[in-house]
Amino acid sequence: MAIRNILTYIVVIAIASSVAYAADPTQLQDFCVAVNDPNAALFVNGQFCKNPMEATSEDFFRQGLDKPGFTGNGNRLGANVTLVSAAQVPGLNTLGISIARIDFAPYGLNPPHTHPRATEILTVIEGTLYVGFVTSNLQNGENKLFEKVLNKGDVFVFPQGLIHFQLNVGKTPAVAIAGLSSQNPGVVTIGNAVFGAEKPISVDVLSKAFQLDGNVIKRLQSLFWISP
Repeated sequence: MAIRNILTYIVVIAIASSVAYAADPTQLQDFCVAVNDPNAALFVNGQFCKNPMEATSEDFFRQGLDKPGFTGNGNRLGANVTLVSAAQVPGLNTLGISIARIDFAPYGLNPPHTHPRATEILTVIEGTLYVGFVTSNLQNGENKLFEKVLNKGDVFVFPQGLIHFQLNVGKTPAVAIAGLSSQNPGVVTIGNAVFGAEKPISVDVLSKAFQLDGNVIKRLQSLFWISP
């Protein structure tokens, strides 16, 4: 009986541990300010750590989120994401969180994309957004869309790794703030990744996957591919 209880305890701990590490690992110190110094003594989460005695307030500070991102002529989608992650605020290293400001021109779109390492929670500051995410393949093989029209002050959550989008459905600019559960959430913009990859994915692969003529695929690739 004692052995059975011990085994049960081990299983519970293992399950709890797997849940706990579903996002960025819990830090092992108060902070680890990222520094570009290969001679630094400690290397955590992809960054070298500054000596804590040398850390300053500036390592935890960033200004500028009050300023709108550019969404004017030349911005084909009419949306701009200003991310504040460990790359911009070194003190975020190992803390498992980041933030972004998203600006939308009228009818601007933050196109379908995923964050492979983060759940996103979005709050509308100004304007009206149509948002949604699509599930991974369900047991019946389908993908379910969860969608909502958000107004000022509304909040919506996009689960980690799932395709999601935000569209300004108003005639005026919109602003949203997003919190992300990773210091480096990453982003995969679906159209860019599929049709703009370097090197390009085979036309044969894409035409069969999307059931489109090869010439249509080539046209899409010409729109998304950016010359180095």
